[in-house]
Amino acid sequence: MATFLFRIGQFAYRRKLLVIALWLLVLLAALAGTTMAKPFQNDFSLPGSPSQRASDLMAEKFPEQGDMDEIAQAKVVVEAPRGTTLDQPENVARIDALADGLRRLPHVQAQAVINPLTTPAAAMQVSKDRTIAYLDVVYDQKFVDITKDQVTEFEKALQTGRDGGLAAEATGTLFNAQQPASGMSEAIGFGVALVVMVIAFASVVAATLPIITALFGVGISVALITGATRFVDMDSSALLLASMIGIAVAIDYSLFIVSRYRNELRVTDDRSLATGRAVGTAGSSVVFAGLTVVIALVGLTVVRIPMISIMGLTAAVSVVFAVLAAVTLLPAFLGLFGRRTFALPIRRLRQGDEPDTAPTNGLRWAKLVAAHPVPAILAVIVGLGAIAWPVTELELGMDMATGDQKKAVALLDRGFGEGLTGPLMVIADASSNTPDTQDPRAGFTATADALRGLDDVQMVTPPQPNADGSAALITVIPASGPSSPQTQALVDSIRDLQPELAERAGVDVGVTGQTAILSDLSESLTKALVPYLALVVGLAFLVLMLVFRSVLVPLTATLGFVLSIGATFGATVAIFQLGWFGLVSDPGPIISFLPIFLIGIVFGLAMDYQVFLVTRMREKYVKRDDGDLTARAAVITGFQRSARVVTSAAVIMISVFAAFILSPDSVAKSMGFALAAAVVFDAFVVRMVFIPAVMSLLGQRAWYLPDWLDRILPNVDVEGETMRDNVDSGSAPAKAAV
Repeated sequence: MATFLFRIGQFAYRRKLLVIALWLLVLLAALAGTTMAKPFQNDFSLPGSPSQRASDLMAEKFPEQGDMDEIAQAKVVVEAPRGTTLDQPENVARIDALADGLRRLPHVQAQAVINPLTTPAAAMQVSKDRTIAYLDVVYDQKFVDITKDQVTEFEKALQTGRDGGLAAEATGTLFNAQQPASGMSEAIGFGVALVVMVIAFASVVAATLPIITALFGVGISVALITGATRFVDMDSSALLLASMIGIAVAIDYSLFIVSRYRNELRVTDDRSLATGRAVGTAGSSVVFAGLTVVIALVGLTVVRIPMISIMGLTAAVSVVFAVLAAVTLLPAFLGLFGRRTFALPIRRLRQGDEPDTAPTNGLRWAKLVAAHPVPAILAVIVGLGAIAWPVTELELGMDMATGDQKKAVALLDRGFGEGLTGPLMVIADASSNTPDTQDPRAGFTATADALRGLDDVQMVTPPQPNADGSAALITVIPASGPSSPQTQALVDSIRDLQPELAERAGVDVGVTGQTAILSDLSESLTKALVPYLALVVGLAFLVLMLVFRSVLVPLTATLGFVLSIGATFGATVAIFQLGWFGLVSDPGPIISFLPIFLIGIVFGLAMDYQVFLVTRMREKYVKRDDGDLTARAAVITGFQRSARVVTSAAVIMISVFAAFILSPDSVAKSMGFALAAAVVFDAFVVRMVFIPAVMSLLGQRAWYLPDWLDRILPNVDVEGETMRDNVDSGSAPAKAAV
């Protein structure tokens, strides 16, 4: 591996213009593909689930209803000024003016927009205290065809109502197909990364190289994902996750190689040779670190949920391009800048890597941890265990309202109960069970009566038969919110009625709608968690055995991951669900797919830092280049050689993830916080304290590998020993022996 990457690095360095031109062509081709892109949209289909079977039956019996699910519509919620009711003449006039403005919008079905204060048939759209009401706005377009200009015009109509004195907010499918927000979070992440790398390299030019490389990799992957919407329905969260992960790993991977390149320049004047060595050694770590992340992301396909699989695959694409850019494009830029790579130095900052004997902070910290391994291990376990404690109260849900839509949902909850925004669609099918002599309408009525008798039901609408009378649609409004455990239990209770209704009323029932679909999605994710974790950890364990040729090192890496993921879950639950410290204005259940994504991504990133940190320990252990043969010395020296760059990489990754907390999207906010917290716990606590302490405690045993396993495993040579034997002898003279 090291020899192969060495040759790639030298080729890219020497043929720099060709390599850069090829990357530019790929970037332009990917950008051209975005012209065919379709809008991002939510797809929560779950093949084979009870809600999906009910949805398919509803599409068969009520074909027009299937189209309605895709139609753009919105609920406009209004609230009377404080101290007044909506029945007062001035407020009725304000709602009339708002309704008129909404009717005049292009493609809006004007007859559907009514003032519930003046229309008796819509009296249920006014709250009991007469202070809150809602208007239904229905377009004659599918929401995927709604343009940004149409949403802007809709918002202007709402503002007219606000200017008149009403509180006016909206929620609905009208907003479903809008493109993700601008790249402010990404820009902040790049900006912080640049500052950190200026400090790390003490050079403005060297600091920009990882940024430029990352821009190519992320730009290509994001463009390809955007263009792929032409062929695959894709949620905007897929693009969010891909850009978030792509930026973080792309900068980090390039940072490791540039840092190793600077280290190699201490022992040779041949910049081509230094580039080859940097790519052969640090590049090998990058490849295997990226491989663990890709395994974790691609492994998400085992949950067999289309949305989750696509998000995992798209994020894996961004990691693949990050690795390719680091080992091919970055060496080309090193060749392009040549001796100017470390130009524009910052004089007050350290200009290069110190010798191993220099009393750096990394060396002092490594000696302290190695001298007191047991207290260090206990402190990490107790500290992270305490932070993880809130995870015992974890609740999962799917709150799909984002940004300003949450204001409308809050008004609806206050005026009409939490269940209005999460109706359950019950389809009653009498085509297979009802005898020809029996009127199916009696069965439909019996079904509605049975539904009214269930717990946590606020309202049940009368059955609406289809054209041939073989099926009916019944809407159930729960008393609790869409993500509440009570609503989840109500879905199960409706399904439990099936045997009784089939026997007594000759009706088969199924429950669907977004709330039921998301309930099934949460249940499927929970069931898939253990198999997914076993697959990912098992494959990554094998990869780490290949890299470190050890059984205990991968085991300690996995134990460290358990500590960091537990603390991450605990901190996320405390902030976003329990509302600790008041940092979140609307705490609620953790979004259902966050745990499985967090486990996969954090495991991949944790193995990144494990590879970068422990590879230098193993390199020192294998080479014994200073005469100290002890395993403890390998831990201390390896830590010193990698601590600064690992710390810089962790700070960059934390900054990239934390920048997404500023996003108005609740998914981006919670995922950004969770990933940033995970890197803090894993990089600075587990990898900087727990791992060197455990490695020091294990000593020589850390590198134990049974002889039979040693013979089976191929030697991937991450340390670059074979590379040095094969290529260094024929290279230009070096200033000193490596």
